[in-house]
Amino acid sequence: MTTNILFCGYSYHTNGYHSQHKSGYPSYLFRLQTEGLCEVVVKGRKMELRKGDLLLIKPGDHYELLVKAGQNSGDYHLVCEGAWVDDWWNRSVKPDVSRIDLDEKLLALWHHIMIEKRRPSSSQNEELSGYLLRALCLSLERAVNETVPSFHHPYTVTRMMRYIEEHATLAIRVEDVARHAGLSVSRSVHLFKSSIGKTIMEYAQEIRLSAAIERMKYTTMTLEQIAVDCGFGTYPYFHKVFKKKYGLAPGSYRRLEY
Repeated sequence: MTTNILFCGYSYHTNGYHSQHKSGYPSYLFRLQTEGLCEVVVKGRKMELRKGDLLLIKPGDHYELLVKAGQNSGDYHLVCEGAWVDDWWNRSVKPDVSRIDLDEKLLALWHHIMIEKRRPSSSQNEELSGYLLRALCLSLERAVNETVPSFHHPYTVTRMMRYIEEHATLAIRVEDVARHAGLSVSRSVHLFKSSIGKTIMEYAQEIRLSAAIERMKYTTMTLEQIAVDCGFGTYPYFHKVFKKKYGLAPGSYRRLEY
C-alpha cells in the first residue's frame, strides 16, 4: 500500500505565529511539541500544548495553531497521506492530543525522514521514506498506547520496563531505573514488583539471558564474550545464573542447540 510524505520539518517560533484550516486540514498531520508552548483548536476544542504533547490530525479536521507573541514554541511536524496511512489510522482510536516521552530513537526517526525529504527529488528514495514513515507511525502509536494505564500495570511501570529492556546489557542499577521513572528507589522497587511479579534486577536478568541465548544460537561468539556482551560481567557468574534458570550449563545448552 502507498504512502506519501508531503512535508516533514522542525519549527521554532519566537515572534508569534498563526495558521488555520477551518474548512478542514487536507491531509494527516502529526505534530510533536518539543519546546515551549502553543495553543491549538481541533474540531472546535481549544487546547494548550506543552513539551511532550503529540497532536494527531486526520483529513477534514478543523485545525488552528497559535503561538502568541513573546512565547517560544518548538515542534516536529509531518504531513502525509496514502492507503497505508488510512489503514493504520482506522484500525485504532487516535486521540487528538497525547502526552508521550520525547524518546531519542523516536526523534531520530523523525529527523531521518526530514533529511531524506531534503534531498533533491532525483536523489530521494521513496521506498526508504515510505518505510521510515511506517516506522514513525507505529512508534507513535506505541508511545501513545503506553501512556494510557493498562489493566496490567501503570504507565510508570511501562517506562521502567522499557528502560530496563534498552539498558539491561549494560551496568544497569536500580537507582537508574527509578530516576528514569521519576520515582524514589523504594517506590519504584515496590511498584515494579507488585505490578510485574518480579524485581527490577530479575527482569533485567531475564533480558540478559534472552540476549545470551540469541548469541549462542546465531553467532560464533565465545561464551566468555557473550557473558561480557550481555551484561553478566564474567563467565563464572553467567554460568551460575544460566544453570540456575535452565538446569544446565551454557556450553551444554549450546551443544544441544547445534
